[in-house]
Amino acid sequence: MLHLLLLRYTGSEEAAGPYVAAHVAFLERHHRAGVFLASGQTVPTSVGGAIVVCGVDREEAERIAAEDPFVVAGVAAYTITTIDVGRAHPVLAEMLGARAVG
Repeated sequence: MLHLLLLRYTGSEEAAGPYVAAHVAFLERHHRAGVFLASGQTVPTSVGGAIVVCGVDREEAERIAAEDPFVVAGVAAYTITTIDVGRAHPVLAEMLGARAVG
């Protein structure tokens, strides 16, 4: 399963400022563990960000999202979309357990 975590600020982007360092540490920890495949800010940045998660079930993705310092501080919230990947680029297919296309 693949999960798309969409982070949306609940207030202003500036309100999240004091929690950025802790949020970055959260991202780095999960990237090192191999759970986060990609993460970044939205364009425009004032909306929030997105994270692509792989290798965990939906319940674990929800638990991870709830631990984000932005969420704990109440300055952001996640929407999680779970994707049952059927086809993927050959570079990603094996990792996602999907049929390679291309």
